[in-house]
Amino acid sequence: MWGGRFSSAPDAIMEEINASIDFDKAMFRQDIAGSKAHAAMLEAQGILSHEDVAKIVHGLDTILREIETGQFTFSRQLEDIHMNVEARLRELIGDAAGRLHTGRSRNDQVATDFKLWVRDTIDALDAALAGLQKTLAEKALEHAAVFMPGFTHLQSAQPVTFGHHLMAYVEMLGRDRGRFADARKRLNESPLGAAALAGTSFPIDRDMTAKALGFDRPTANSLDSVSDRDFVLEALSAATISAMHLSRFAEELVIWSSAQFRFVHLSDKFTTGSSIMPQKRNPDAAELVRAKIGRIAGAYQALVIVMKGLPLAYSKDMQEDKEQAFDAFNAFSLVIAATSGMVADLEPNEKTLAKAAGSGFATATDLADWLVRVLDLPFRDAHHVTGRIVALAEELNCDLHRVPLADMQAIEPKITKDVLGVLSVRKSVMSRVSYGGTAPANVRKQAKRWIRALER
Repeated sequence: MWGGRFSSAPDAIMEEINASIDFDKAMFRQDIAGSKAHAAMLEAQGILSHEDVAKIVHGLDTILREIETGQFTFSRQLEDIHMNVEARLRELIGDAAGRLHTGRSRNDQVATDFKLWVRDTIDALDAALAGLQKTLAEKALEHAAVFMPGFTHLQSAQPVTFGHHLMAYVEMLGRDRGRFADARKRLNESPLGAAALAGTSFPIDRDMTAKALGFDRPTANSLDSVSDRDFVLEALSAATISAMHLSRFAEELVIWSSAQFRFVHLSDKFTTGSSIMPQKRNPDAAELVRAKIGRIAGAYQALVIVMKGLPLAYSKDMQEDKEQAFDAFNAFSLVIAATSGMVADLEPNEKTLAKAAGSGFATATDLADWLVRVLDLPFRDAHHVTGRIVALAEELNCDLHRVPLADMQAIEPKITKDVLGVLSVRKSVMSRVSYGGTAPANVRKQAKRWIRALER
């Protein structure tokens, strides 16, 4: 395809390091779509004849069917998906295939293909994330009044509800989808027609090809068009942040399903056993979700390092933009699916959660708030009084609501028996009615709002 300048074939090592067909064949649909749009534009501009374009389109459709049905033979000697398709097109239709490359380069061709692939991937990921949000929201609605401990520093902090905890991830995933949407909006400019780096002297219509491929507009600078990989980096960044969120959730599932916690039960579908210990139920799916962020974040970092020292415009280094990106997005897609499956089958152990919700003096803040609200103590004074009562409860080895009223009054004489009404887990949770709070009515409202929005 490019041998006119050369008198001998590449060394075998050169062929090995140069070939990308093993991974960039994933873009075959995008490559063929881009070529069909380019051919239609060349005909409309009078650059190619109707007869040649008809042959080209028919040949491309034939190649598409061959690849989809596994009948296409990919060649590493032809380097990449673009040259594999073009070589097969020449076999099918003859010289007309050679005219398809008029007014374009592999530089703008690969940028266009990759943008289309990333755009398609973002759309698929958005749908998967929306599905996970809905699964979480439905589970939250079902368990909106199941009490559990809320943690800071992995220590009991204040009682919350299981539904409230799940809804936190719905919010995170909403931001993740927003990042993907922003990335999609920015990438939606067509590089096709920028050619190698300087544009082309042929009277092409870049607006026509942009529209045909669903882009908002053509890119405005040919140098930037072929050297830009921001769109991949931005999508990988969004995937990294979202995978981090799911890794945090997976870590909680690992902890919660342990024998020491027993907060939740994971189904047989997403756990495995041990080859030697028959009692084991290992949360392997959650552990693998937790681990996959390594390759997703790694792909982002790898591409940043590839791009950081490249002068404009295209360099062969940029061939390293795809393999890890493809792997990362495939891994992220699997992470979403596995998390969705675990959530759908997840069952909270309500009695264990409720018991744990009251441990660790979790209603201490409610006591401090009561001292402020009822006795009009400054909060810092109330904090100090509460700390002394907690220390007493620890000494007596009992929960706060079991501390004798007389002992509380010895610390703060103005305390009355009414204080006992705020020290239960139920009272604490029910009182958190501020917007975004954990009260079951709040959780139900937020879950229903999200479900309605996701169903639309």
